[in-house]
Amino acid sequence: MPIIQSVKGTRDFYPEQKAFQNWLYAQVRAVSERFGYQEWEAPYLEYLDLYAAKSGEELVKEQAFVLTDRGGRVLALRPELTPSLARMIAQRAGEMTWPARWYSFGPFWRYEQPQRGRTREFFQWNIDLLGLDGVRADAEIIAVGAAFLKAAGLTAQAVTINVNNRRFTQAKLKELGVPDGAIASCFGLIDKRPKMQPSAWEAYARELGLTGEQIKAMQALLEDREAWRGFEPLEQLFESLEALGAADMVVFDPTVVRGLLYYTGTVFEANDTAGEYRAIFGGGRYDNLVADVGGDPVTAVGFAMGDVVVELVMEKYGSRPVLPASKSQVLVTLFDDALYPQTAALAAELRQAGLNVELYLENDKFKKQFRFAERKDIPVVAILGGDELKAGQVALKRLSTGEQIAVARGEAAAQIRAWLP
Repeated sequence: MPIIQSVKGTRDFYPEQKAFQNWLYAQVRAVSERFGYQEWEAPYLEYLDLYAAKSGEELVKEQAFVLTDRGGRVLALRPELTPSLARMIAQRAGEMTWPARWYSFGPFWRYEQPQRGRTREFFQWNIDLLGLDGVRADAEIIAVGAAFLKAAGLTAQAVTINVNNRRFTQAKLKELGVPDGAIASCFGLIDKRPKMQPSAWEAYARELGLTGEQIKAMQALLEDREAWRGFEPLEQLFESLEALGAADMVVFDPTVVRGLLYYTGTVFEANDTAGEYRAIFGGGRYDNLVADVGGDPVTAVGFAMGDVVVELVMEKYGSRPVLPASKSQVLVTLFDDALYPQTAALAAELRQAGLNVELYLENDKFKKQFRFAERKDIPVVAILGGDELKAGQVALKRLSTGEQIAVARGEAAAQIRAWLP
């Protein structure tokens, strides 16, 4: 019978892959909490209507995993977290301490075509600052992202955070004579530009009703990296980023508008400078979403980062850490079956002392037991033979150097700790 394969677009996390994911989560947590953000979580299942409120037709109709429960209610595996955040804030807005700084790391699902850097099931970091308006809040969120990139070993030569402001783009489109009713379509047009051939993009622009002159003027705008100068919110944003020590990783990019409909001001994406991958993370200001799900208006800014692309970028630039799959610090070997009770008791003593201990359960040759420790990157081996038992000692071997010593049994835990990295 053939082995049943995993579901298309999902991933199996063997211990070595899970070790990296745990490391990534630890960096996310450390950076988030360094800036004062609190961890939270929302359900994996939500009513589809929650996303229909503001996420955009493509996300709801094409990318959401939709199911109907036994009561006939239409649900979705969450494709993103911001609508859930808005719902939760709306439910308890009167009890909140403002501003609220929240972050989360968990699984999401989108029905997309799997490819390099994109899966249907992925883990995502979400971080949001709610209850503050203005560029200082925007700058803080961007600075959090920059701090994470640096913690991941990524430099400004490898990765940049590209920022824009939708109000800036909207004003420029109006200057080009684009009517208010076509602004949203033009945002979509700009967002699709990197994914389309120039001729196809121009044809799509004409379908939206843009004239040849407007298309040329828009193309010129999207290539002007100095166009932001004189637009006060963006000038203030860069001043704040400079004060926060994050400006070295941030550049203005007029092509960044973000595809989701709920963004209202500052928007940004982190990308590898070679342009090889999708955005590492992206987000912006969304001041209307809480009201759109039934609550009172709450100003907000945040971003989301999936775990797939950032790992690929770290691998490319050599910053992905080499991590042991095993957390075991010592292997207690089995000298022979007759000594199993005393050997098991030693393992229990070392665990009681706070060490992570594996106990070898079979009476194999010592060479095989040592090879087992080496393959699992366990740094220390403990041996309790008849001679050691009589002397009240334990033999310890440090595999990285080959050093072996005998210590009093009560001192074994301290010696092992002294050898640990």
